[in-house]
Amino acid sequence: MSDDEAVEAFLAEADDVLGEYEQGYMDADAALSRLSNAVEDLRDATVEGE
Repeated sequence: MSDDEAVEAFLAEADDVLGEYEQGYMDADAALSRLSNAVEDLRDATVEGE
């Protein structure tokens, strides 16, 4: 996965999480957990590309 694809995937996940949180479909702990996982995935994808 290219860096651009990794960033796009992260932003899509972040948008989904924020949308679900704002609509009340998940609590703050779940939202932070998903965002944390997305950050780790982004970090892994961009570090592997170096």
